Amino acid sequence: MSKFALLRSILFVMAGALLPSFAFAHAAAEEAGGFMHGFMHPLSGLDHVCAMLAVGLWAAQMGGRSVWAVPLAFVSVMTLGSALSILDIGLPFVEQGIVLSVLLLGVLIAASVHLPLWVSSSIVGLFALWHGHAHGSETPAHISGLLYGFGFLLTTALLHLAGIASGLKMQKLARGRAVHFAGMSIAMCGVYLAVI
Repeated sequence: MSKFALLRSILFVMAGALLPSFAFAHAAAEEAGGFMHGFMHPLSGLDHVCAMLAVGLWAAQMGGRSVWAVPLAFVSVMTLGSALSILDIGLPFVEQGIVLSVLLLGVLIAASVHLPLWVSSSIVGLFALWHGHAHGSETPAHISGLLYGFGFLLTTALLHLAGIASGLKMQKLARGRAVHFAGMSIAMCGVYLAVI
């Protein structure tokens, strides 16, 4: 990734932070329906996009088995969180947990924190439970929850892959400082989401 492409990506994230409507993917549930709406839904919220890219970035930063195991833990537990919501099983602090996920993942990346695999998988698993519960609660009653769920899980996995690819490429730029800067940007998005 060239320095220009990195700068362009960072400016895109910052521009998104200036648009409050991006910050709430969870506001237009009644408009969602089917696979395509499920697929597009995670892309409409800065909270979800930042968290999913952050999971991939952190996994790439830690390296080894974390590259595939941490994102897989997220997608798996996100499915469980969605099922809990569809079954009308409540979960406390969902929106706060989503904001916390963006903030904390950004800090973990910026500080280059390497944890044992089971700890990092547990952290992203907790965040995934909140993200999944939010998405599950937004599944419209008149459509196939299975297709909607498959759509948002696929987008989540693709965002993880984008984060991994970006993380691996950024580690080669300026001895990994680009990854730290990306983490700080994600953490700042978390702060923004917390105060709006």
